[in-house]
Amino acid sequence: MLAALTGAGLSAAAGLNAYIPFLIVALLARYTDYVALPEQFAWIESPWAIGVASVLLVSEVVLDKIAVIDHINDAVGTFIRPATGGLIFAATQAAEDLEQGSTFFQENPWVGVVLGIVTAGIVHTGKAVARPLVNGTTMGLGAPVVSAAEDTASVGLSLVAIFLPVLVVFVLLFLVWMAFVLWRNARRRKQTRDTAMFQSGYYS
Repeated sequence: MLAALTGAGLSAAAGLNAYIPFLIVALLARYTDYVALPEQFAWIESPWAIGVASVLLVSEVVLDKIAVIDHINDAVGTFIRPATGGLIFAATQAAEDLEQGSTFFQENPWVGVVLGIVTAGIVHTGKAVARPLVNGTTMGLGAPVVSAAEDTASVGLSLVAIFLPVLVVFVLLFLVWMAFVLWRNARRRKQTRDTAMFQSGYYS
């Protein structure tokens, strides 16, 4: 059960930023004894994997904060984020130190891959749908603010998933609520703006 919560939390974090949960797992596996990745996933903690992921993280952090460019970045992320979610779920579900007794996910790795892809895909879709609304209602000024919030959430969710997996459900519910509030407020601002433009004769 704990492995499933850890995998779900990390996959959701990957839906926001593919490289943050990957790097956190890789660094913990390489420099601590808390995460012991199985042999087939040992490459995740290799220096070259950490180096490449670090470079990609820097580019992701920068590009995602620029209006319009962030849409292109999200389009690319449509493939990368769910794939990373599936990978990181599969890797952590097989880690004995995180599994703590249950062998279900170790014996059925495909379940974790599917769950990871689906979880990350859902979060990514919400992010990709909400961002145009934010950019449209703030003339692009909201992009860096929302992006920074997403990065922070990805870091926090990754750490919670690894160290306090029992709280993952509550964190995910909170993220869903926040996403709904953001989407609702963005729609209201857009409707108010459209109404004002219509009343002023813009569409006449």
